[in-house]
Amino acid sequence: MSKRPSPTVRRRRLARELRRLREAAELSTTQVTRELGWAAGRINHLENGRHRTDPSALRDLMRLYRIEDTKKVDAVLALGRQAREKGWWHSYSSVLDADYLGFEAEASTVSVYQPAVIPGLFQTAGYAALSARASGAVTEGDIDQVITARLERKKLLRDDLNLLAIVDESALLRLSHSPEVAKEQISHLIDLSEGVNRVTLQVLPLSAGLHASMGSGFVILDYADESDPSLVYLEGRTGGTFLEKKEEVDDYRQVLTSLMRSALSENESLKALKNLMKEV
Repeated sequence: MSKRPSPTVRRRRLARELRRLREAAELSTTQVTRELGWAAGRINHLENGRHRTDPSALRDLMRLYRIEDTKKVDAVLALGRQAREKGWWHSYSSVLDADYLGFEAEASTVSVYQPAVIPGLFQTAGYAALSARASGAVTEGDIDQVITARLERKKLLRDDLNLLAIVDESALLRLSHSPEVAKEQISHLIDLSEGVNRVTLQVLPLSAGLHASMGSGFVILDYADESDPSLVYLEGRTGGTFLEKKEEVDDYRQVLTSLMRSALSENESLKALKNLMKEV
């Protein structure tokens, strides 16, 4: 899958740019609303990235903000156009968090820790189906969609994505009651560890004891373009939460660093996976 502009990322970038331009024009959201005759809250929705913007609205804002540089205006309109597109994940929004998939799609680095399951980008089709059924969050009829979406996400591994995953040993041991799925999933993890240069996989053993992220998983998303600040994603049963403040992201980076120290090294993790494979 070639990396294409993500509408979700572009909408966030557009929101930040619209806020910057308004502040540079020294206008409040109330003044913008009054000058353009917009409904209350519309400008706030635009600046929070929760509203798809039509070209006429963007042109009105550029005129109000006195942006006369045609290249600048064209750049904002292009962002708006990209933000209105639909990503491949749109078809799977009923079974997976579409906002997260949108942010993941353009990330240059994904760092993930999950305490109880194999991270999504590492899941086989069989494991994805087993996990979806166990969660009870989707119907049996949705399972095929979950599997297809997982396989689409895995195509990201073929591009220039840097992926760091801390796999909890408890997630591996939970596979013991499904030998066929276990063999396929563990074999896949071994293949990834041995064959993809941009993938770093570490196993967090039970012997590590208490650690910095007990009971909660997280994902840190970093981007190549400095216009797109890093994000932390916290997955919930009914929806996820995104953290954007620098101090919040820095805190989770410290947690990740601590987990990496507690986990087995890459070579030790590969040996542990191969030993586990013999026991399945």
